[in-house]
Amino acid sequence: MEVTVLGACGTWPGPGRACSGYLVRHDGFDVWVDLGSGTLANAQEHVDLVEIDAVIVSHSHADHFVDLLPYFYARHYALGKPMGTPLFWPPGVYERAGVLLSEETLQELSASFLIHEVEPGTAFDLGPFRVTTEPMAHPVPTLGVRFEVEGRALAYTADSGPAPEVPKLARGADVLLADATWQAGTGEFPPGIHMTDREAGEAAREAEVGRLVLTHIWPSLDPNRSREQAAEAFGAEVEVAQEGMTIEVGP
Repeated sequence: MEVTVLGACGTWPGPGRACSGYLVRHDGFDVWVDLGSGTLANAQEHVDLVEIDAVIVSHSHADHFVDLLPYFYARHYALGKPMGTPLFWPPGVYERAGVLLSEETLQELSASFLIHEVEPGTAFDLGPFRVTTEPMAHPVPTLGVRFEVEGRALAYTADSGPAPEVPKLARGADVLLADATWQAGTGEFPPGIHMTDREAGEAAREAEVGRLVLTHIWPSLDPNRSREQAAEAFGAEVEVAQEGMTIEVGP
């Protein structure tokens, strides 16, 4: 299993970058997880869009799903109108998409994808993967997602404040992609929305993960400081997600 970073910025993209998005791949099966702004362009550097086997949207905030709309337009107008690609999302995303689309276009999107509304905390099989979700600490229903295949595990928090569900999701994972939107020591932040770098490190240490990769860091913050502070809390080296990097998930 491997994961390629299509976008790693939190809330808004920095110059030449993109918001949240990841391509999870194993044995020829490709899952696009989160479609933040800029990820559609980056995805085409790594995969033919008609070869995407499934899509997962973690929650209804714009920086995690807005490129679903131009992706649908590409499918509908240029890629032969593929139908039935599985699309998984929690409650609230359909309604948010409906605010941006006409009723006719929303119906066409619903035909292009086979939509599954997933309650956080449930699990399902997807291609070669067993996918487990946990409810993350965020203002809207949010899926933390764990992929398991052939004894390997990748956990992705999406957006979450510190909560017991984070180490539960990541327990023993080979790789944890963790929300580290904020930096400890740089100000006061609203509670229960995102983690600081230190909180991400603490969750990874509690979960005893193999590797910690920080993501969703605000572009205005110094990623090296985030890495250093997370490493202090984790007790091992930490990586920072960057567009284009591919992470091999394994022991």
